Order: sequence, then C-alpha cells, then structure tokens
Amino acid sequence: MVNLVEAQKPLLHFLIRLAGLRQHTVDVDGAGTELTFWVPKDKVPKDKSTVREITPEAATGKTTDKAPAAERPAVVLVHGFAAEGIVTWQFQAGVLAKHYDVYIPDLLYFGGSTSPSADRSPGFQAECLAAALGKLGVERCTVVGFSYGGMVAFKMAEARPDLVRSLVVSGSVVAMTDSISETTLERIGVKSSAELLLPDSVKGLKALLSIATHRNLWFPERLHRDYLQVMFTNRKERAELLEGLVVSNKDATVPVLPQKILLLWGENDNIFNIELAKTMKEQLGEKTMLQSIDKAGHLVHLERPCVYNRLLKEFLAHVNAEAPNKE
Repeated sequence: MVNLVEAQKPLLHFLIRLAGLRQHTVDVDGAGTELTFWVPKDKVPKDKSTVREITPEAATGKTTDKAPAAERPAVVLVHGFAAEGIVTWQFQAGVLAKHYDVYIPDLLYFGGSTSPSADRSPGFQAECLAAALGKLGVERCTVVGFSYGGMVAFKMAEARPDLVRSLVVSGSVVAMTDSISETTLERIGVKSSAELLLPDSVKGLKALLSIATHRNLWFPERLHRDYLQVMFTNRKERAELLEGLVVSNKDATVPVLPQKILLLWGENDNIFNIELAKTMKEQLGEKTMLQSIDKAGHLVHLERPCVYNRLLKEFLAHVNAEAPNKE
C-alpha cells in the first residue's frame, strides 16, 4: 500500500524547486558527517568534492555555466524534532526565497543527514551546520530556529557571531535545563521527552499534535500511521539527541549574544509557554524583542503562517537594512 506521506514528497519537492532551491549533500568533515540541504540553485559551489548534487538534474548529467548571482542576504531555516527541514518550513521557503538566499538543512539524523560521531549535543549540531554553511559559501546569515532547531541556533549564534548576524527563535529555549525539562514534562503530563517527541503509535502522535497545536486538527488514522513511518526514523540516534539536550541547572548560563534576536511565539504554546519566552527576553537583554501570535500554539509557523511570515519578513528587512550584506 502506498504511503501517503511519502507520496506527497515529490509534490513538496516540486514546489520547493519552483521557489529556486535545489537539494544537495554537504560533506562536512571528510570523515562521514554529511548534511542534506536545500540551497539556492545559483549558489551551489563548483567544488563537487564538498557538495554532491542529489536532485534529478544530477542524473541527467546536465550542467550550466551561469554568471554568479547578485548577493542577497542569507536566511537559514532550522527545523524542530518532529519533521525534516522542508516539511517544517513548507509555508516559509517560497515566500522568503523571493528576496533572500534561503538555506534549509536537515540536522543530523533527520532527512539524509548522518554522522559516525557519538556526540549528540546541540553544540555539535551547530558546529556541523556552521561548517556546512561555510562550504556552501555563506559568510553571514540570519538563522531562524524552531523548537529543537532554536536550541541549535542559539548555540551557533554563541559560537559563531561572525557567521550569525541575527536570530529568530520560535518555541524554544537557550538551554534545556533540569528545571525547565521537569516543569515542562509535568505540565504536559508525560514522563519523558522521548514519550512526547518520539511517538511509536498513532495514539502517541495524536497526543503530540494535540499538545503542539492551538486548535485540534483531524487527520485520518492512515495518515498518522504513514507519518510515523516516514518522519520518525533513526529512533535510537534521536533518543540520544534528546538525552544530550538536558543540562544541569548549575552548568547552564545565558550567553551574552551580540545579535539582534526576535522571539516569535505562539501565544498558546503548551510546550514552551509565553511566560518562558518573556523570561528569556529579559535574560537575553535589550537587543531581544518578543512578538506573540494569538490563536497559535507551538507549531505557530504552520498554524498562522501568514502572520508568522509577515512578522518574520519585517524583522529580516529591519536587520538587513541596518547592516550591509558584506560586513
């Protein structure tokens, strides 16, 4: 029987390609760590030893000799834990690609990204992402991170202020401390992060969607089963990623970040609630602003995409007008 989620992938790929993006695999370190990306079609490096074309054009053997495209600000969209890159950002990619060079990675153990390393920390994800962006020729960018991707984005902003110009984060925290983890799990009513974020049954997936959205969404049972099969692969590695997230309260510090930061939140987020966002804004300082979107939960970018996109574009226009593209 055809998997309905898998069957929709060609259509989604077609729409993303229509927006001017192409899929590639980046060899991060020459030792087996690879990240799959969707990148602007005219920004594919000529050095094929670092970037491997994996779109249909590669199979045809066709090449083009286009002049370098005009420089546009780069925006990197970093997904959360329940879906790969273009599934997470399907309502943002095309809108942003009209004015920006959009890069959509799959973090390690999502999509086709993999590594032989035993490091499962968000810091390692950030290190690999920064290295891959360097190989793609990205010198400065705004990073937009959702949920787990927000934690990776914060790590990259801290480690690489030369690369990360500004930051947009939705439904996330700077670090998942013991206290935040325990409070969140108790409020939601689950025993562990894996129970919530790595469902192994239709019932578990329905519970995740119910918690992550403001309005109850109905999907047929078969679609839930197909989604579980396609989107929740590499379960062992992803469980280890969740274990690698939590840090001790005594080891956690809020970094002093030089970037302008937008916390773009669903007002009804049941996982990382708006009060947590307000606290984080105060901790991060005067360069951080918080904007909330009503009638939206954790999946704010999917529930209210038009409002989310408008606020995101306003912030991007602001930060890119303030600073030249090449600094």
